[in-house]
Amino acid sequence: MLEYKLITLYFHLCQLYDKELKWDCQRFTKNQAAPKFSDCELLTCYLFAVHEEGKRRVSEVHEYILKYWHSWFPDLPKYKAFNNRLNQLSGLFPKIVAHLLDACPIEGIDEQISLTDSMPIITCSAKRRAKVALELCDKGYCSVKGIYYWGAKLHNIGFRRPGTMPWPEFLMLGPASMHDLEAQRQLLEQLANRAVIGDKAFSDKELKSKLMQHNNCELLTPVKLVPGQGQLLRHWNKAADDLFSAAVSKIRQPVESFFNWLIEKVDIQNASKARSRQGLIVHTFGKIAAALLNWFF
Repeated sequence: MLEYKLITLYFHLCQLYDKELKWDCQRFTKNQAAPKFSDCELLTCYLFAVHEEGKRRVSEVHEYILKYWHSWFPDLPKYKAFNNRLNQLSGLFPKIVAHLLDACPIEGIDEQISLTDSMPIITCSAKRRAKVALELCDKGYCSVKGIYYWGAKLHNIGFRRPGTMPWPEFLMLGPASMHDLEAQRQLLEQLANRAVIGDKAFSDKELKSKLMQHNNCELLTPVKLVPGQGQLLRHWNKAADDLFSAAVSKIRQPVESFFNWLIEKVDIQNASKARSRQGLIVHTFGKIAAALLNWFF
């Protein structure tokens, strides 16, 4: 069974590589144009080890392939070269994720309702001085965990699937300090003919009006208290506001289940071993791709 999965994954990545991925990692020097250990083999080793054996670090991936599958990959380079080449191919992983989202046979998608939220990708605690991927990472606050941290945010806008996790439509990385609404504003403005449900962070009258007028798109969030609103008016609307907020939160909750699923499957939130921007992209989108293989197989 493992052999079948490995062969299937390898051939699928070869087809995708020849069709699309190779244009994003072309080599222009004669010595590196056709390496003995191909890019497809490299991608297969990483995704297979993370998906099948739950390996979290690149060093664990390399050790696993070397110990159990070396006869299948006789030209496997040493760990340092393996890790360097993996980082050089970091730009391919978002494309692999996009391909898997389209290729996986998913049923029950409701394209009339989108759910949106974000989760922290933590490179180190706020008590330490961050030195990794500073062009992408900065200091942020996670209200769910009640912690300050250094890192990035993974943003997800996904189609609702009643009774289970939403299926991602857009996934992107942004700085930890950037407000969710500002990070996703351009994506939200592209959506049309649907209802978009988020938490209170997405409460914005101007955006809500713009989406309704130009995109036939309704933005729904729990009711946010209006600064300076009188107590009498606040209490007058409290029952209706509480019922509406509870209904919106109940529909939105599965998007958090998607993040929890990623944490459980591939420990995506812990990026403490990432040492560069490329390494952080490999960690994030490589882990997402490995998790999506559960549906692919």
